[in-house]
Amino acid sequence: MTEAPTAAQVRAALAEVADPADAIHLQRFFKTGPGEYGEGDVFLGVRVPATRAVAKRYATLPLTEIGQLLDSPVHEERLAGLVILNARFAKAAKPRTLDIAAQEEMVRFYLDAVHRGRVNNWDLVDVSAENIIGPWLLDRPRDLLFQLAQSDSLWERRVALLSTFAFIKAGDASTTFELCALLLDDRRDLIQKAVGWMLREVGKRVDRLLLLGFLDRHAARMGRTALSYATEHLTPDQRAHYRAR
Repeated sequence: MTEAPTAAQVRAALAEVADPADAIHLQRFFKTGPGEYGEGDVFLGVRVPATRAVAKRYATLPLTEIGQLLDSPVHEERLAGLVILNARFAKAAKPRTLDIAAQEEMVRFYLDAVHRGRVNNWDLVDVSAENIIGPWLLDRPRDLLFQLAQSDSLWERRVALLSTFAFIKAGDASTTFELCALLLDDRRDLIQKAVGWMLREVGKRVDRLLLLGFLDRHAARMGRTALSYATEHLTPDQRAHYRAR
């Protein structure tokens, strides 16, 4: 019987492809300085494609070992853990390998990591929320997202918004609109960008008229960043109209 892979093996594989020069760049890019949103985060210097390639090699990593990666101070190790978790969740959601109990366990596991502050940068949220929480809640009550949206944690609020990307891709903009309206006055840059991004995706993937209706009601209250993102694919005249409000 083949032995299950371990977190130590994933760490070693990431270390092999790390570049110290990239680590310096990534620490600046992800705002790890004092008072910044990624303060204290540690980077090896592994680019995302390389991290994904390592994660693919260890797709059968057990949850306990994924937990060790998520508890790591190293950013790329947490990212690799989430990419592996995505793959495990997707497999458990496929008709031929459907496993509701396994999905539920992974949702609880993921939420525990979120609440403990282990999914604590925008790329970590963005790579995971729409692939785990989104599909799980697609045909279930979505109260959880409104609880997350009212959290004091920046990352929990972003998880709430990004989870709705799965709904948008399924043609449902309702929860996105509700959460965006709820977070309209949140001026944290990463929430502004998430609000605008999700609204833009509604206009692209669901119905532009729905986006215009939302903007007609709320543009005057929206921050510049959110409005800029939301109107990115509108005509110049439409963008000017909403920005003037």
